[in-house]
Amino acid sequence: MEFHQTLLPGVGVRYDATTRAGSPISVVIGRDGDAELVAYKRDDPDSVAHSLRLGPTEVAALAEILGSPRVSARVADLTKEVPGLSSARFVITPGSRYDGRRLGDSKARTRTGCSIVAVVRGQHVYAAPGPRTMLLAGDTVVAIGSDSGLADLGTILAMSPEDEPFPLPDELD
Repeated sequence: MEFHQTLLPGVGVRYDATTRAGSPISVVIGRDGDAELVAYKRDDPDSVAHSLRLGPTEVAALAEILGSPRVSARVADLTKEVPGLSSARFVITPGSRYDGRRLGDSKARTRTGCSIVAVVRGQHVYAAPGPRTMLLAGDTVVAIGSDSGLADLGTILAMSPEDEPFPLPDELD
């Protein structure tokens, strides 16, 4: 089943598809992590047959059941669509400079131009993590960016507290 994505400014993202049985469905993921699942009538795609609202905790539980491979597959699809864009995964190792620190402390986007699109901790996926997201040993960081930016990000995330800090772009001049 192929979902078509529509950004809803100020609301979130809507995903539309048609089931194997021919029923149109939509999933709206809100900015605050809630979701609405809607099935429409086959003979009238403007009429709702079933609707289900899920809170952020319920969405997270459902995501765990469905698994993170879908998130990784969508990131891989995105990198195929945009030339020069690649994806990579990095594991935060025990002793890493960023083990137990916030994602924003890495200044990853400023230093590398890469976007971190998810942090996977066990069976839990933190999609679109913010700068306050804590990184812990064993977490997998999923990022997209240029090949050179991803290489730099791997270097940064693997650094120990004793390593010299990775320079910011304006410090390179």
